[in-house]
Amino acid sequence: MNRTDVIASLVLSGYALGRIAAQDAGNDAPAAQWRVLSLLEQEGARRVGELAAAARTTQPGMTRLLGLLEREGLVLRSPDPDDSRATVVDITPRGTAAVAAWRAEFREILAPRFAALKDDDWSALTRAAEILAAHTATERTGESR
Repeated sequence: MNRTDVIASLVLSGYALGRIAAQDAGNDAPAAQWRVLSLLEQEGARRVGELAAAARTTQPGMTRLLGLLEREGLVLRSPDPDDSRATVVDITPRGTAAVAAWRAEFREILAPRFAALKDDDWSALTRAAEILAAHTATERTGESR
């Protein structure tokens, strides 16, 4: 497998693991919900347009999703202090707890699929996770770690 194929395989496998975990958990929440809540948890409050771009959806679509999340008490929308025409969205403590529960559920559901791995394989996966985390941090911050 060449380098480009490895990267593509990692991305597709990551998506597949997410789908498998959601199906096995019976979690019918839209994937965009978890992307938005995770982004808010990791990076703090964002404008609606920034969230739409990050989730690769339209601003009206994001506005609808945020309405659902707000009704569930997972996010809070407020006027942007720098521009009262814009809206800023932040995660609530309930949203943070929901993300933590979702991650714990996924870990529990996926763990049996990896239970038979040897230490060398775990070392390889650990290193791959570190590399991927560093490169996704580059996207978020514009700098490499």
